[in-house]
Amino acid sequence: MPDTQLLWLGQDLRLDDQPLFHLAAQNSQPLLCVYVLDPLELRPNRYGFAPMGSQRLAFLLQGIQDLDQSLSKLGQKLHLLIGDPLEQLTQLITQENIGSVLRSRHSTWNEQQLWNQLQKRFPYLHYQQPDSRTLFSLDTLPVKLDPYPKSFSQFRRQVEKQAYSVTPLAPPQQLPPAPRLQTQYPGDLALKPARPLLFQGGETSAQAHLHTYFSSEAASSYKETRNALQGWTLSTKFSFALAQGSLSPRRILQSLHAYEQRQGANESTYWIYFELLWREYFQWYAQAHGVALFRFRGLNTHRPLTSFYPQAFKSWCEGTTPWPLVNACMKELKATGYMSNRGRQLVASCLVNELALDWRWGAAWFEHHLLDYDAASNWGNWQYLAGVGADPRGQRQFNLNKQAQVYDPNGDFVRTWQGDQGKRPLYQVDAADWPI
Repeated sequence: MPDTQLLWLGQDLRLDDQPLFHLAAQNSQPLLCVYVLDPLELRPNRYGFAPMGSQRLAFLLQGIQDLDQSLSKLGQKLHLLIGDPLEQLTQLITQENIGSVLRSRHSTWNEQQLWNQLQKRFPYLHYQQPDSRTLFSLDTLPVKLDPYPKSFSQFRRQVEKQAYSVTPLAPPQQLPPAPRLQTQYPGDLALKPARPLLFQGGETSAQAHLHTYFSSEAASSYKETRNALQGWTLSTKFSFALAQGSLSPRRILQSLHAYEQRQGANESTYWIYFELLWREYFQWYAQAHGVALFRFRGLNTHRPLTSFYPQAFKSWCEGTTPWPLVNACMKELKATGYMSNRGRQLVASCLVNELALDWRWGAAWFEHHLLDYDAASNWGNWQYLAGVGADPRGQRQFNLNKQAQVYDPNGDFVRTWQGDQGKRPLYQVDAADWPI
């Protein structure tokens, strides 16, 4: 009986520009596709709340369901496993005649540790770890990880020209057959919709959004509008699909180039590329610095002069601080799972500077709520603003009253989120059979 290929998916839920499926298609051995969801993601952590909130879970399940439907057209199936990832994979390997494991490189420390532990437990298997979540691969990255550039500017100067040459892969036309399994594995949890999520999870929605955005002229004014607090077309909204891995940065860059050829390049179209490079910087930043991404002192030798005050943190989370603009942003986050880039900077500055709170609590609250949560970008940006990461200027502080005058001069955004907005969840997950 031939050895089975185990394809272990994570934040890479797509067929397009997905090297894992191309590697699997190079031989005829049966292919078993799995996603492993750790119940610890849904249990309170050291901060007192689950890393993954209900909206994030709903968004993830939408992505899993969408990819499963796409795989079914190729004669395949995506199995959702629930439990400790290392133990779930161990069971698969020992019961299903696994001979090789394919997994995209994930940049953060926890994912790296899981990959290393699996290889130590089963050293006789064949492992492949391509780069599917970044513009560059580890082999083509023009900078060193050790020492990694201390600032984004240093990084950008070294990679900016080379990134234009990346080429995305087309979706696979066929895949090896699914194996006949020795054990039955659970399927998706059911979703009970209350209201639609702000952005539908999955590759189908991501590809449709990519097409819609570059079919409009929004990219030509992106730099002027990207700091707006509200307005769907005023920023790209690619962060949702990038975080889930339902859209690749290489495909976005290719679409951007095609748009520039049709409509002309300008400072705004360049700025979309600039933001993709910022994301790229933090992906490799997380890879380079490992567990330091989550340390209170970050990359510094000294700890920040902040602490933790429960009542102040509760006020920040619930949007009851003395700053109306901060409150509006926090209520929007709770209601929608989203906050504008400008809003994220302002509420982070408020937490670190005005409230003198430990920045990690803010990063963890974002992790719980954001539909577009990406560990590298989230924790890297929080470190940047708290002055313990990549920013050579040190801790950044915004004048919140001045920011309100500039970005919400008529108070429209604040009025949108006054009252009881943000108290209802957008989605409920039927977890009656959840094994926790």
